[in-house]
Amino acid sequence: MSDTKTNWPSSLDDSELDELDAYLRSHAQEGEGHLLLDGVHGLLSALVVGPTQVLPEEWLPEVLHEPFADEDEGNRVLALLAKLNDSISAELDVDAYEPILGEVDTEAGPALSAAGWCEGFSRGIDLRASLWEKRLADDPPLMEILGPVMALAVDEGILSAEAEFEKLTDEEYDDCLAQLPAVLAAVNHYWDEHPATEAELDALHRANEVKTEHQVPPRQRSGHWVH
Repeated sequence: MSDTKTNWPSSLDDSELDELDAYLRSHAQEGEGHLLLDGVHGLLSALVVGPTQVLPEEWLPEVLHEPFADEDEGNRVLALLAKLNDSISAELDVDAYEPILGEVDTEAGPALSAAGWCEGFSRGIDLRASLWEKRLADDPPLMEILGPVMALAVDEGILSAEAEFEKLTDEEYDDCLAQLPAVLAAVNHYWDEHPATEAELDALHRANEVKTEHQVPPRQRSGHWVH
């Protein structure tokens, strides 16, 4: 017996996605780089498949930037964010993960954009930067797994690269987008099979103790979410 994702208790239906999207857009300040729905999905995706648990009090400041209008609004938005977070794990468990992507206008018409999702994913990695950076440096297979995400992020200017790369062709871009579900599943499996060591966790703890409040302003984006 099959069932659709919209009937899963942990998945947001279209109206809930629209509601969360509208809230994020209405509170996104131009030029501040606030994440929209695609970016929030990328952020939470990185946290779900990452090396250690990241608590809501750590990632919510990346998403929410001002007080709620009232308690009801706060409870509703937090419930939608929790449900979105839970949906990622549920989708990965049954090989049904789909990234929420942006849509931008081009000369040829609307086109999917991974810019917002990649921006969010990169911020998710930043929340456990010491673990990711050490493992990416020491274990080339992890970098290889993340290849399509890295290619999209460099192409969109989210990440900088030491060497110059030609822009992806439309076909290459679409191919990278199509690989995102498999990439997320592979990263999730990687950290399950190769969990953070005690030494890495100690280094993370020390890094958190000396972390400063200085942050690089995120890039400004525009677009619409598509799931």
